[in-house]
Amino acid sequence: MKIDKNIIKELTEYLNEFNLTEIEYTEKDTKIKVSKSNPTSSNQAVSVPASIPVSATKPNIISGTEVKSPIIGTAYLAAEPGAKKFAEVGKKIKKGETVMIVEAMKTMNHVPSTVDGTIKEICVEDGQPVEYGQTIIIVE
Repeated sequence: MKIDKNIIKELTEYLNEFNLTEIEYTEKDTKIKVSKSNPTSSNQAVSVPASIPVSATKPNIISGTEVKSPIIGTAYLAAEPGAKKFAEVGKKIKKGETVMIVEAMKTMNHVPSTVDGTIKEICVEDGQPVEYGQTIIIVE
């Protein structure tokens, strides 16, 4: 297969003329892609915060049972905006009681408490995305 160098030169000129980072040309069975990196973005200074010494940080340890998200989705603390929240810190709950809703693909999935107890911490914000197995509340 012979590639026409004039096509590559012309595509390179288009990259520069129109300030593009990538251009692609296809003709029958031939596909040519020309790209360039942006040198200004790779040479920019990036400020990185200094690391915090381990001794200065205290782990946030709360004893209790973790209630985890059963699916990936968006966590909601109430059935609808402005409604009463299912779970609040200090509230006593029973096993099986809904503590949150996780919405996935337009389906609202009620997440039940796995134990009886008092809610010690709510680990997610309303409307926050959650992962499968992520702790959403802690019950003691």
